[in-house]
Amino acid sequence: MGRFKYTQDGGILTNEQRQFYEDNGYIVIRNNVSHALLDEIEDRFIKICNKETDPGFMTVMKDPSLKGKGVKGQFLINKIQDFLFDEVLFKYCCNKSVVDVIESIIGPNITGAHSMLINKPPDADPSASLHPLHQDLHYFPFRPADRIAASWTAMERVDENNGCLYVIPGSHKWELYPHTYPEGYKNRLYHGVQGFDHLPKLHVVMEKGDTVFFHPILLHGSGPNRTKGFRKAVSCHYADSNCYFIDVRGTLQENIAIEIESVAAKKGAPIKFVELWKAKSRLVRGTPGNFQNLDSHL
Repeated sequence: MGRFKYTQDGGILTNEQRQFYEDNGYIVIRNNVSHALLDEIEDRFIKICNKETDPGFMTVMKDPSLKGKGVKGQFLINKIQDFLFDEVLFKYCCNKSVVDVIESIIGPNITGAHSMLINKPPDADPSASLHPLHQDLHYFPFRPADRIAASWTAMERVDENNGCLYVIPGSHKWELYPHTYPEGYKNRLYHGVQGFDHLPKLHVVMEKGDTVFFHPILLHGSGPNRTKGFRKAVSCHYADSNCYFIDVRGTLQENIAIEIESVAAKKGAPIKFVELWKAKSRLVRGTPGNFQNLDSHL
């Protein structure tokens, strides 16, 4: 009793795996997602990039350093997000091999809160291709943090050459820090923390199908793609459906709420920060909780 704080009893993780997550704030499960599913997801992504299918509610983002250079499709698009209502891409978010591990971390009532397919095209400016050191909780107006976890699956080999994730092990036990745009930033909403670059980073080298699961306070980032190939990964953030929402006004997160509400208003869909998170979330397993309306979206 009391040995484990960040993981749940009765799940598929062994005590050794649980202890690793408890100590480090992340764990890599090798060969976690089938290549067949990842190939199907990649095909869907390429069709979206090529405008062969309607992205609908999804957000499709272009690498800012590649705009106006004559590149198209997956050579230009660096991210799609909010795909929880796309029935092809949602297959990843509800994949049993992924969700079983998530249940071992946050419990049986699971809501998909945020989804991303992150692509690092070749020939991008390194300052646009990297993601500065950050904490995912910065973006989330729900708590408790220990009942939130991310899955991040390599769609091809990822290493330091093409921009793998790096983490600061054990930093999930720290606090949420202020996030701002680093000097010379290129990507909208790619906020980062300052003052931690001196800390040793562990690069998470992964093969296709490997998945890293991590805590939302874990400090992490990714480097630029310096190869002539791509670096693709698919990710979903999950929350216990009974997580409660907070008002971020007057907190360290107020700046992200203002920015996201401003972006939504410019797109002609003004919505409050908390309501946006509720609208784009989807129940994955178990019973609904405070994420409502779970199965309706903008």
